[in-house]
Parts: sequence; C-alpha cells; structure tokens
Amino acid sequence: MAGKSTFMKSFGIAIYLSHMGFPIAAKNMAISVHEGIYTSINVTDNLNAGYSHFYAEVLRVKKVAEEVARGKNLVVIFDELFKGTNVKDAFDATVAVTEAFSELRNCSYIISTHIIEAANELKRLNNFSFVFLPTKMQGTVPIYTYKLEDGVTEDRHGKIIIDNERIIEIILGQK
Repeated sequence: MAGKSTFMKSFGIAIYLSHMGFPIAAKNMAISVHEGIYTSINVTDNLNAGYSHFYAEVLRVKKVAEEVARGKNLVVIFDELFKGTNVKDAFDATVAVTEAFSELRNCSYIISTHIIEAANELKRLNNFSFVFLPTKMQGTVPIYTYKLEDGVTEDRHGKIIIDNERIIEIILGQK
C-alpha cells in the first residue's frame, strides 16, 4: 500500500514510452537505450501447463537469466521474487539470484522484496542502491508518503493493518 508495485509499474511504462519516443510524465529522466524490458510483477500460475505460481516465477526468472547471459542490455524489474514459496526458500533464492544478476552489469535492475533480511544480506555487495517508500504511523493508522528514501525499511505494519480491519474478531465471531 506504500506504492512499491505502482512505482515499479510506472517506471517500466516510462522506460517503454521513452524508448518509443513518447513523452513521459516526469520532471526529468535520464536513461540509456536498452534492447528490451522484462518484468515480473504480476506472474500467475498456469493450470493448463501444470505450473504453480512459484514455478511460473521460476520460469520467468529463467527466461530473463537466459537473455541477460546472452549479453543483452535490458531493463529488468522484479517485484517480490519468489513470493510463491516459503519464506526460507524465498530468502535463499532472492539472495542467490540477485547476487548472480549483480555480476552482469550491462543491465539495469529494479528488484523488490518484503524480506528485509534478504536486503540486509545483499548490502555487502557494492553495486546496489537501496531505496524504500516509508510508512509513517499515526497511532495505529499507516500514512503513506509515496516518496523514495535511501536505505532499507524496518517497517513491519502488516499485523497492524490486519488488526485495524478486525479480521481476528470477525473469525472468532466477536464483531
């Protein structure tokens, strides 16, 4: 709700439009010309092919890996790598894949994760910039700034939002 996925989608659209020669809605923007753009924002399962959500994510990352390994100069946008699996596997896979992509510097990457520990692990690499969209709290009400800040967030407001919606009380018949 802080705007991360919307930001990533908007960035991808701006890259696409600028490459097509169209104007974009920005005060200013400088980007080099790329050979293409790959996103992994709304990956879905494919029941006809027998692919789970996680396996569809894996295949998308594999496709990007193949293109990047061929030396293509791409913009790559990954929103929440491996969200279709358990937290431990998602952590390990996010760190390993992101670290491997970091070795191939001919591309521009935006990679998001809710796994703060993965971001903290990747801080040891010297070719990353870390930014986040902060949430300010007014009591138990989250307020979103929609402005990027440097660093890795320590925000953990998911349970507060669940409590605000009184979901537990609904389940227990207390509302």
